Amino acid sequence: MKYTQIEVTHQDGIAIIKFNRPEVMNCVGPVTHEELVHAWGEFKNNDELKVAIITGAGDRAFCAGGDLKAGLQGELINYSEEEKQAHRKGKADGILGPTRWTDIYKPIIAAVNGVAYAGGLEWACYADMRIAEEHASFGVTCRRWNIGLADGGTQRLPRIVGMGRAMELILTGKVIDAQEAYRIGLANEVVPSGQSLERAMEIAKYLCTLPQPAMRSDKEAAVRGFGESLDEGLRIEAGLFLDSIYEPETMEGLRQFNHRLHPDRQYDSATKTPGIVRKGK
Repeated sequence: MKYTQIEVTHQDGIAIIKFNRPEVMNCVGPVTHEELVHAWGEFKNNDELKVAIITGAGDRAFCAGGDLKAGLQGELINYSEEEKQAHRKGKADGILGPTRWTDIYKPIIAAVNGVAYAGGLEWACYADMRIAEEHASFGVTCRRWNIGLADGGTQRLPRIVGMGRAMELILTGKVIDAQEAYRIGLANEVVPSGQSLERAMEIAKYLCTLPQPAMRSDKEAAVRGFGESLDEGLRIEAGLFLDSIYEPETMEGLRQFNHRLHPDRQYDSATKTPGIVRKGK
């Protein structure tokens, strides 16, 4: 597919998917929707791609949500009865791209380089981690237009920040800045303006160096087990552990461990593991 409203780059196992409509604050219209479905499908199914980063073009917006001008013209949700039924049954991709896909178990990082409003906030919540620039802001701003959340906001936001904080944002439509987002756990890090993509790439490159099977099975266990009973969650975890522990990467990991080949014991190079403190040799 030739993309006109998003930009996609593949680099060393990392897919960078960028909303590319800066003139309209990177909002998502019908064409953007189709392009996002295609791009995320490629990431999901391409074994050479290990991590995805989602961000926005320019320095003002990550994504300002759905294209409400297209909505007024009947283009954004001009669904047939059959399509409406597909949405009600959970068999449609989403309104603003494949936001209802829940089975991508590769890591996803959002580099939030500006406003993340309404559907843009929902796309930020689609990621596993959110790196927010200091001028970024977040809000369910569609509240004032009687536009509901349809791309996971009512489900993912409470899972990230807790029900009380989520309901405050969802009901009032208030906008919070990057520091407040960090304080409530919505943003994982706050970085200077212009540096979110660089920081996301740094994390993504590190994730690419790690063995992939157990990372993906752990993400799947966390996603599928969330909200289940502890017994059910442990059952899911057990099955996925057994799927990953017999992978060839496990024997290689055990070999490296037993030969003292831990990356942080290679003293001729910088510490590899984020946050680790290495004292002496």
